[in-house]
Amino acid sequence: MKWPLVFMGAALTAALTWGQSAQAQTEGQFVRAIKQDNPSALQELLAEGFDPNTKDEHGQPGIVMALHEDSYRAAKALAASPKLKIDETDANGQNALMMAAWAGQLDIAKELVAKGAAVNKAGWTPLHYAASKATDGEVAMIRYLLLLGADINAGSPNGTTPLMMAAAYGSPDAVKLLIDSDADIGKRNQQDMTALDFAKRYERPDAIKMLTQAGQVKAAKRSGSSSSETPPAVKLAAPVASAAGGVK
Repeated sequence: MKWPLVFMGAALTAALTWGQSAQAQTEGQFVRAIKQDNPSALQELLAEGFDPNTKDEHGQPGIVMALHEDSYRAAKALAASPKLKIDETDANGQNALMMAAWAGQLDIAKELVAKGAAVNKAGWTPLHYAASKATDGEVAMIRYLLLLGADINAGSPNGTTPLMMAAAYGSPDAVKLLIDSDADIGKRNQQDMTALDFAKRYERPDAIKMLTQAGQVKAAKRSGSSSSETPPAVKLAAPVASAAGGVK
């Protein structure tokens, strides 16, 4: 009677090992399909019941990985899955809407919002991410998030605001849009830095000029010396061109 029990145990072990191997192989196909920006391969896996929320070895959900890899067709395929957990985060707290905002992918952002993605959240927000990278879709993304009620003065864990991020890394157009939308130019983070301090640290002349002028306008209004029309000397100048500011 012992032999059948031993045989059954060995068979069970083999079955478990095979199952784990098959799962690992499928996960590898999932990651490859994302990195190769292959929506057809992804759709086949999802049709077979593969979990679209599967994370890679670094803890990135598939759609976060796709947006990080600039695999936008793959990201759209995952965003369309009814099983997608919209606000699933990676090990750094980044979710799909944050990454879509960073990449300037407005169509993907709209689909995520339509499925319930949160525009506001504690800590870093999609608006921080939209403001921190000069892309073709940066201004449109910022405007879209603001229309949805994004907190323009949201503070990161250390109190950094979207305007501070734009001043350091975004385009001049992004800085101007946030100033014109009444972002608090005088707010300080836990390092006692304002948006102007960020612009100076990262040597962003357009941002320095706009923030300095906005500060002059604010000071003039506060002192009661401003007229119904902003004095010509302190009018905000439109940015000359969008800068290709980098991301940290």
